[in-house]
Amino acid sequence: MSSHSKPPMTHSESARVSNLYRVALVGAATLRGKEVAEVLNDRNFPSLDVKLLDDEESLGQLETMGDEVSFIQSLRPDQFERVDFTFFASDPESTRKNWKVARDGGSAIIDLSASLEGEPGASVRSPWMERQLGLTLTPELQPGPVVTAHPAAVALAVLLTRAQKIGAIRHVTASVFQPASEQGQKGMDELHEQTVNLLSFQQLPKNIYDAQVAFNLVGRYGDRALSPLLSAQETISRHYRLIAGDGAPVPSVLLVQAPIFHGHAFSIHLEMAQRADLDVFSQALAGEHVSVTTSAEDSPSNVNAAGQPNILVSLLPDATQASGIWLWAATDNLRIAASTAVECAETMTATRPLGKIQ
Repeated sequence: MSSHSKPPMTHSESARVSNLYRVALVGAATLRGKEVAEVLNDRNFPSLDVKLLDDEESLGQLETMGDEVSFIQSLRPDQFERVDFTFFASDPESTRKNWKVARDGGSAIIDLSASLEGEPGASVRSPWMERQLGLTLTPELQPGPVVTAHPAAVALAVLLTRAQKIGAIRHVTASVFQPASEQGQKGMDELHEQTVNLLSFQQLPKNIYDAQVAFNLVGRYGDRALSPLLSAQETISRHYRLIAGDGAPVPSVLLVQAPIFHGHAFSIHLEMAQRADLDVFSQALAGEHVSVTTSAEDSPSNVNAAGQPNILVSLLPDATQASGIWLWAATDNLRIAASTAVECAETMTATRPLGKIQ
């Protein structure tokens, strides 16, 4: 009898056996894209291959994925063939232009640009809040696009739903201080250029904000800004209502552009129906994804929140009313956005139990 050697497995067959997934990351050169790549590696997402894709300006740029270095490739329809998960960390225009190509290729869509919220079947999600509320999602074989909840909405929802367990909340006001990184690398660059130009008495660039943001706090951008600050404020409030659940306290939110490069900061005032006890609040807030600090050295700031996967928060009594309490909090906006996106993909692997390559 003659024996026949078994032919080697193809790349796709290997993926099926090892239960690994093909991933595409659109906007790989953006701040959010780089953060998603880092979180995929940190969480050991079961990926066989991660395609780094972006626009023409970033082609050939080197990016690291774990211990490997990859080139950023162009956005072409064939790049989405047999891809299981596509993360869109690109600008809204690029997301809207390319997401249907990825979907039609069989890929699940995770949108970090908040531009697909109005599409049929789209859902705004925060796995942190889903676990906190004990929600169980039914796997869908062909899910609509998943829009990651705004990172500021996630932080507010986590803190306020935990605070609500202490007792009834009469009213909540929240001032959210937004960093330049929410406007991407161009927003960071313009803040830097404005800072340098102010110190050298030069004209200020205003292509992104149409306002002076360096050494300044603003509650609205100029009329020719890239996108209105009010639009981001409305997104935070809308996403909060979608993820916080029925009966959650609805905060009055004011979004302020701060002259900082990275990290959200929050000033939150809660008026309780009864006397507010700091120790009780600390115990209620602390836990998964929340670190309550008590010392001045560890006081939350956008600096010490950088790279942290948690919400940092400190508590102060309201000197004018016994039922009031102040929360001062800080988060890494890019890390929370990327963690939300990757955790959404992890919950969707149930629809591809064999690491199915589409």
